Amino acid sequence: MMSPHCPLLLLLSISLLPHLLPALPFEQRAFWDFALDSFDSSDITMMMRDEEEGSATDELPFPGPSMCPFGCHCRLRVVQCSDLGLTEVPKNIPPDTKFLDLQNNRIRELKEDDFKGLTHLYGLSLRNNQISKVHPRTFVPLKHMQKLYFSKNQLTTIPNNLPKSLVELRIHENRIKRVAAGAFSGLTNMNCIEMGANPIHNSGFEPGAFKGLKLNYLRISEAKLTGVPKDLPDSLNELHLDHNQIQAVELEDLKRYKNLYRYRPHLLLRQLLVNFSSEHD
Repeated sequence: MMSPHCPLLLLLSISLLPHLLPALPFEQRAFWDFALDSFDSSDITMMMRDEEEGSATDELPFPGPSMCPFGCHCRLRVVQCSDLGLTEVPKNIPPDTKFLDLQNNRIRELKEDDFKGLTHLYGLSLRNNQISKVHPRTFVPLKHMQKLYFSKNQLTTIPNNLPKSLVELRIHENRIKRVAAGAFSGLTNMNCIEMGANPIHNSGFEPGAFKGLKLNYLRISEAKLTGVPKDLPDSLNELHLDHNQIQAVELEDLKRYKNLYRYRPHLLLRQLLVNFSSEHD
């Protein structure tokens, strides 16, 4: 004879299974991948057009050889200074730079004026440096920056005063143990945060840590979580919590995320259903 709770369990299974699909492992995109976001395939000369203001709105001096930092490559408003052994952000970066690649260097600190005048910057890659200190006003000039790749550094907290224009933040593989209340305050355009492989526990997320965000994508995999963090943005479409220490997920942990269609690890759905069933036997 069917248990009186079986229809409810079946309904739960049917309603959740199509939405909690397995996701592919996250892979760090290369610098040129996000540079391509602004490319216009119909005309090579329009590749680096400004998404915010339009390429014809400002006439900036063409960055000649004297304006390119020593050892870097400057072309089509892309400044590539990767793999140079740099210990600080170079000087003489052209003021019309849209994409700045500083990955795979030995930079330890970001100073107040490191990006002064780079008001057109759209994407910045600081991946794989040794950055542990960021001045509170470092990012203030970057009023149009949308993509920041900060993975594989030595940060212990989320940097202050991130640009309000920011859409995508990749900050995984750092040493972040705490996300303070209001850490993402004012970042209403943020769509994607990747912060996996940080040694953060559930208690490291202060109440209000994600307040105001309208994320579609959040990844906190390979951390030290024992449960689904509280008060995540209810706008989430994708939530990745794989390779943590989560033993079970309760229905209450996920029911507020009505837009969630991809949740990893999907195997936790089985645990959720087992827990629900055992409570009603």
